[in-house]
Amino acid sequence: MTWYVTRRLASVIPTLLVVSLFTFALITAIPGDKALAIAGVAASAEDLQRVREQYFLDQPIIVQYWHWLTSVLHFDFGVSRFNGESVAGQIASRLPVTLSLVLLAAAIALLFGVLLGISSGLRPRSPVDVITNLASGLVLAIPSFVGAVLLVLVVGLQFGWLPLQGYEKFGDSPIGWFEHMLMPALALSGNLGAIVYRQLRASVNDTLGSRFVTAAWARGGTPVPVTGKHVLRNASGPALTSFGVQLAYLIGGTVVVEQIFSIPGMGTYMLAAIKGNDVPVIQGCILTFVVCNAVFSLLVDIIYGLLNPKLRVAA
Repeated sequence: MTWYVTRRLASVIPTLLVVSLFTFALITAIPGDKALAIAGVAASAEDLQRVREQYFLDQPIIVQYWHWLTSVLHFDFGVSRFNGESVAGQIASRLPVTLSLVLLAAAIALLFGVLLGISSGLRPRSPVDVITNLASGLVLAIPSFVGAVLLVLVVGLQFGWLPLQGYEKFGDSPIGWFEHMLMPALALSGNLGAIVYRQLRASVNDTLGSRFVTAAWARGGTPVPVTGKHVLRNASGPALTSFGVQLAYLIGGTVVVEQIFSIPGMGTYMLAAIKGNDVPVIQGCILTFVVCNAVFSLLVDIIYGLLNPKLRVAA
């Protein structure tokens, strides 16, 4: 297992290097005077010189990239050109907000996706199966930001069950945090839950007809052990793979959903930076999103390896 994890870690490094090159290229792609574009048209000569020195704009591209990469490896993304605050400090304060939203959405998606997927897979063409199939198709057709607007209109404005906008820290009020995060988490979890449901339903249905399941029943197995040990363990692999892939899209979906619900996470921070052409903030946010995606994918690979010993041997 150690060798399997080591190989998965090593495979992430080239991806991060390639992404770092593209992220650094945000500066080189700026047309005209790059220092003027970063500092703003109202910048003084001293400000322009400071920007040139900070980003080594008077040096060759390879030197610029090397200095930028070494700074990033020391968690130094520079400072925002609007408020002069450390980008790394802002990311450190906002990232837990976004991750808590993603984890809550993932938990909701897994809860409904797994329960309904197992129920429909074990009893295909039952009334529950037909209803959940129709519901999953409807949910898949609705983008997360559209679902967010619908939740605001119905749950927030029409019935007033949950707060429309804002955020409370979990440490200050766990109940307040949950109330403010539930609607955006529901908006994010819809597509992921429907994908997990459909994949698990199909896998469970296929696995039920396998020879080893038939043999388990023939040996006098009872429903709970046979379903848990033989069916779910073998059917969970494809669903887990789909979950890991879609989790990356879930992180990206927070950019719009956080803006709708005024959540002070990475999404609102990045959108504000894009509007203001704040290059250091954009670079820091992109790298943070990529690293989070890589970490989540690595965790899914490790869990997949634990469930499937053959995969560890093949690796």
